[in-house]
Amino acid sequence: MDARLLEILVCPVCKGPLENRKAACELVCKGCKLAYPVKDDIPVMLEDEARQLGAEEV
Repeated sequence: MDARLLEILVCPVCKGPLENRKAACELVCKGCKLAYPVKDDIPVMLEDEARQLGAEEV
């Protein structure tokens, strides 16, 4: 994923910063405890598509 794109993307729920987890192909919002999938280098920034993070993943 392009580093410049990651700099401007924020969580659509809380507008907080996102962490790029390349190995899992996800963008993670620690504040909301949501992981947004990245499919074919395109982030899917829909709350309905995000998965809830477990306590051990935050």
